[in-house]
Amino acid sequence: MITAAALAALATACAVGSWRFTTARWTSRAPRVAIILWQSLGVAWGLATTGAMLAYAVQPYGVGVMPGLVAFADGRPPRDAWDPLHVLAMTAGLTALAVLVVVLLTAGVQALRARRRHRMLLALIARDDPGVPGVRVLDHPGAAAYCVPGLRSQVVVSEGALKLLSQDELTAVLAHEAAHVRERHDLVLLPFAALRRALPWSKVVCEAQAQVELLVEMAADDRARRYCSPRRLATALLRFGTAGAMPTPHGMLGVHAQNVMARVDRLIKPGPELSTGLRYGILTLSVTLVTSAPFLWFIQL
Repeated sequence: MITAAALAALATACAVGSWRFTTARWTSRAPRVAIILWQSLGVAWGLATTGAMLAYAVQPYGVGVMPGLVAFADGRPPRDAWDPLHVLAMTAGLTALAVLVVVLLTAGVQALRARRRHRMLLALIARDDPGVPGVRVLDHPGAAAYCVPGLRSQVVVSEGALKLLSQDELTAVLAHEAAHVRERHDLVLLPFAALRRALPWSKVVCEAQAQVELLVEMAADDRARRYCSPRRLATALLRFGTAGAMPTPHGMLGVHAQNVMARVDRLIKPGPELSTGLRYGILTLSVTLVTSAPFLWFIQL
């Protein structure tokens, strides 16, 4: 009973923390740290929520969550008699866990298929351009710049983007897209997109996905600033925003008009960096969250 209560308390704390986190102002000062904390909250919440139900369900065995599930799967009789509440908790817990896993796998498979189809399409309609080596160019008048993540990653720009941007601005945009590829931001976003599918009615999940999408863009901006002028990247974002950038294909990561001004202000007038102590404190909290839920799955209290 104590394990179930501890997991329920952890799940509640993660939910409340996520809600408060959506309005935090420090995240733009350390987007990578904020992304890690978001991921930790998501993992801990999922394991704690399902674990609380399963911990209550396996109480008749008198053991922890994992040993109880193993005993249940082996068909061993429980120490105490089952009652309808324990049966309901077992059904709800296993169903919730299965939904989370299936939705995550489905989202991953769909993203992989979309990227494979898009690579095949690019092989037919895109071309190489000596002016932008290593980049695929689409003969389209609209402004577009995006990356196709994965083991065979590609960066794609449209003819419209080449005409819209100066050489320095184009370099900045390409550095931004290369950052998405290098840091595998598609894998960062995948669990949040899957959670949104599983819980489309949840405002917290919707806000979390939007926050992580913005933080991913800011993290790519930070890496791009190592290779280009922040002001050039800011003007490129403004040009895309005013020109009305083309929608990024499903499963890809690209330049879009959302939150442009927040990113531009951050590039032109960067705030003070987060202190080292606060960074390590947040990372310690993230590690604690990620390890707490699995720990409670394996012990009996």
